[in-house]
Amino acid sequence: QVHLVESGGGLVQAGGSLRLSCAASGRDFSSNAMGWYRQAPGKQRELVAVLSSGGSTNIADSVKGRFTISRDNAENTVYLQMDSLKPEDTAVYYCNARISNSANTWYYDYWGQGTQVTVSS
Repeated sequence: QVHLVESGGGLVQAGGSLRLSCAASGRDFSSNAMGWYRQAPGKQRELVAVLSSGGSTNIADSVKGRFTISRDNAENTVYLQMDSLKPEDTAVYYCNARISNSANTWYYDYWGQGTQVTVSS
């Protein structure tokens, strides 16, 4: 079975850094987009950063210049380096891997269970 397991979350002071890791198992996602979403209480889940297999990225405006997404295909793992953290970054962060056709007309998302990131003010 496919599993996406996040790690690296926790409590950090404003201005600090965390690096999230997402290790996938059960399926090779080296040819698929992987990324990170987050959900704060009372808000909808939102895209943070996505990295395609070809290296293109989508980064949320709210984290541009502070967060960096990367991946290690040999380890089937995607990372999110978070610097200059702000209290508004507090959320549950979810790892995502997307299977899609070449025309991008359909897709299926796999999700991790999420990891809590709390930034103190």
